Amino acid sequence: MEAVFLMFILMLSIFVGFELINKVPATLHTPLMSGANAISGITVVGAVALAGTGRGDLANWLGAAAVALASINVVGGYMVTDRMLAMFKKRGG
Repeated sequence: MEAVFLMFILMLSIFVGFELINKVPATLHTPLMSGANAISGITVVGAVALAGTGRGDLANWLGAAAVALASINVVGGYMVTDRMLAMFKKRGG
């Protein structure tokens, strides 16, 4: 029963997230991306704290995977944000 409940929560969060993201105008993308980068940065800190706890091989591997994936998300988010902010800079001339 618990697996069904967790699957329901997962599907509901996917649906709500998709609906919310579709309704965001392009002008709000950069501020929202900055907020998402901050959340991913917190995820990196938490994953690093838990990765080396020595609670077992599986926990260490999952912690390392969490660090890697959250780091990729942070770096990619900052690259996208930087590129979008560059669109608003005046061209030198």
